[in-house]
Amino acid sequence: MRNNNEKLFEEAKYYIPGGVNSPVRAFRSVGALPVFIRKAKGAHLFGEDGRMYIDYISSWGPMILGHSCDVVNKAVEQHLHDGISYGLPCRAEVDLAREIVEAYPGIDEVRMVNSGTEATMSAIRVARGCTKRDKIIKFEGCYHGHSDGLLVSSGSGALTFGVPTSPGVPADIVKNTLVARYNDLEHVKQIMEANKGQIACVIVEPVCGNMGVVRPRAGFLQGLRELCTKEGALLIFDEVITGFRVSYHGAAGLFGVVPDMACFGKIIGGGFPVGAYGGRRDIMECVSPNGPVYQAGTLSGNPLAMRAGLAMLDYLKNNPAVYDVIEEKAAYLENGMQKVLDELKLPFTLVREHSLMTLFFCQRTPYSYNDVKEADTKLYGKYFRGMLARGVMLAPSQFEAMFVSCALTKNDMDVTLEAFREVMEELAS
Repeated sequence: MRNNNEKLFEEAKYYIPGGVNSPVRAFRSVGALPVFIRKAKGAHLFGEDGRMYIDYISSWGPMILGHSCDVVNKAVEQHLHDGISYGLPCRAEVDLAREIVEAYPGIDEVRMVNSGTEATMSAIRVARGCTKRDKIIKFEGCYHGHSDGLLVSSGSGALTFGVPTSPGVPADIVKNTLVARYNDLEHVKQIMEANKGQIACVIVEPVCGNMGVVRPRAGFLQGLRELCTKEGALLIFDEVITGFRVSYHGAAGLFGVVPDMACFGKIIGGGFPVGAYGGRRDIMECVSPNGPVYQAGTLSGNPLAMRAGLAMLDYLKNNPAVYDVIEEKAAYLENGMQKVLDELKLPFTLVREHSLMTLFFCQRTPYSYNDVKEADTKLYGKYFRGMLARGVMLAPSQFEAMFVSCALTKNDMDVTLEAFREVMEELAS
């Protein structure tokens, strides 16, 4: 007899494309059926299949304190009876904006939106309106949401226009999206020189989280800063994943490189659907109603989401040891996993940046999309299924991050490492 999870998936497929509301949740790339979640608490997910899982997805990042944490729950409960949506300004959005501005280097103003996709899309529109230029540079393997102009993963040559990676995106929409190789400053320089005076902005994940965790080489981010300043283009950091996770001051604070604009999501809503983009005052003054660049949203600055995000950021600001705790937990997992790989002489590569980690099924540390493509996705699928069968929930894709939360106990991590050893022994046999 099929369990509740399988029945629910069959029903979902009848009403929802593929049975899921975001493609990676289909678990197709790892050869499994999706797990529908009934509830979550701390570091654990409770599935419709009746099982409990140790969670390393953390809702793709924001559950840094664990699921259903008291910090956020109390803020939401206190505000709930005051109304869940106004469509008008409220104090909480001002307070949260101030918190972000005070925390993030170089940001003077922020505009709240409802998702990371909306944040990046809007930031690029502002960059184009502010500079009066049309072309942008993004990097292979960096994902900035599903807006048409950013659904480009690779170009047909070093200096060519981008090619859409999804049907439904007209070529004309992405003709001004130029694609560079991540960690390759010379390639960026070539593109800028071939498009002199035409580049509005360079948008980058300062630490890649959407092709697995790929770290910037020493000098790469600083080099982008210098190239953008010289060319008169704006540098945009997509901190939807890294913001308030790799440090309270984001990747900008961690690496000491200040962008012109930054995009946020995940943690700033405490788990609610929230995004934001911000920048220097002269740039953000281009945004309507002060300037000509139009962007709006009925649910932007939603009071419930603002209260949740404010509670989260207040806690992180006043309890900086949180970052030491998740760093220690991530290091504990990394060291345990690496020990198993070394003992079994398995040539797989662990990459960690603070509380973000990926096990790549390839022999060398990846620094670009071409490197990442060498990973054995079928082997990752076997690994994923083996860990899932042992109650450990990992990202259902080789090209995603493993997120560590404060809620993980030593027992959770030891169970994870024991499962890891068993699965690796199976793969080695």
